[in-house]
Formats: sequence, C-alpha cells, structure tokens
Amino acid sequence: MSRAAIRFDNVTLGYDRRPAVHHLDGEVAKGSLTAIIGPNGAGKSTLLKGVVGALQPLSGKIGLAEGARSRIAYLPQAAEVDRTFPLNVYDLVAMGMWSARGLFGAIGRADRARIEEAIAAVGLAGFERRPIGTLSGGQMQRSLFARLLLQDASLILLDEPFTAIDEKTTADLLNLVRRWRDEERTVVAVLHDLDIVRRVFPQTLLIAREPIAWGETDSVLRPENLLRARRMIEANDPFALVCDRA
Repeated sequence: MSRAAIRFDNVTLGYDRRPAVHHLDGEVAKGSLTAIIGPNGAGKSTLLKGVVGALQPLSGKIGLAEGARSRIAYLPQAAEVDRTFPLNVYDLVAMGMWSARGLFGAIGRADRARIEEAIAAVGLAGFERRPIGTLSGGQMQRSLFARLLLQDASLILLDEPFTAIDEKTTADLLNLVRRWRDEERTVVAVLHDLDIVRRVFPQTLLIAREPIAWGETDSVLRPENLLRARRMIEANDPFALVCDRA
C-alpha cells in the first residue's frame, strides 16, 4: 500500500445481497486525479460510499493507505445535503474544523482566520452570514468546497461535484482540484462531463456495475468501451444476487 491511496481486492458492494458494484480489482495511486464514470445505475456513488466506510463490502476488501481513514474528505451529491437546516455559510464551512477540533471544540482566532480564508478562496467573501437555504446551486457548492479545504484531507472524494452549476463556478472549483493535485492530495471524483474528465483527470475508471476499463483517460474513453458499458447496464438484472468468484 506504500504507493496506493486506495486498493480494491475483488470488491463487491451492494444492498441486500444484490450487487451494485462487483469484482473490482485495482488501485488508486497517491497524489493522483481519478475520474469514475459510467451510465446511470453503474454503481459510481456506491463505490465512493464503500471507500468512505458508509457501506461495507459484501465480499472482498477495500484497503486505504496508513492513516487515510481519518483523513478522508467526502462531498456527497447535492441532493443528499439538507439545505433546510438553519445554518449560514460561515457555520457550514466551519464544520470542516470538526476533525481537528471535535464537535464541541473551541474555535480560536487562527481557526477563524482559516475559515475566512477558505470562504474567500471559493469566491464567497461577504456571504458569511447568508443562510444556506437562500444560496444558488453554485454558491452552495462553493461553500461545500470551502468546507473541504478546511478538512485538510489527504484523500478527497467528490460525488458529481459539478452537476447543475454554472460554468464560472465549475471553472473556479476545478482550479481547486488542480491545487489539490499540486499539493499531492488524492482526488477521486464521480463525473458525467467527459470533457472535464479529458481535460483535468489523467486516470479514469469506467464501470457498469463491474469494471469496464481503468487506466489512462484517453485509452478508457474509447467509443467501444463506452458502448460496452451502456449495453451492460441495459442488460443488467437488478434482482441478481451476489456471485462468488475466487
């Protein structure tokens, strides 16, 4: 595991013995940018939940680099974020300090300066007291990226981070992804926009409930691979149970 941030050993993930991802082998290198792509229902979000520990494998093993479990930053899909909770932007971003300060830990002057720097870094200076329920989709995503900045994680997992936001916000947040790359952090992102994948992510995993291709992005995004993934999802039996494979 010395050079791998994540290692998958014949991993199957699913619900009620029905696989959402199965027979996945391979590793994500430390400091790499890896995109996960595939048709709807391919198991992309399920895979991230397995890495973060929210979902235990039905079989196989997910291994993380030493100490990585406590240094994961996870951004779920926008639909999973409760925007009715009475928080303002400052409080939402400050939640990124929990891993270092604890739920009830005091936030000192240096911490407040870091919070303000993170908010400014995503272009939201002046929005600190704005309730999150009043934010646009792009502003909300900027706030969540600011929270990620404060988590100072070595492994960053992003689930559809650029869906339904404007081009300017997407460009600004992609600059943060490049910054994480320059800091040798590992970023794994579920994406649908293949143009972003080609421009920013050198490594890509294409799945359709099982791996189709994994490697350099240009070789993975071949038309024959994308067609095979689509056909596999169309032919999938949603009631099939987990199979065993040595």
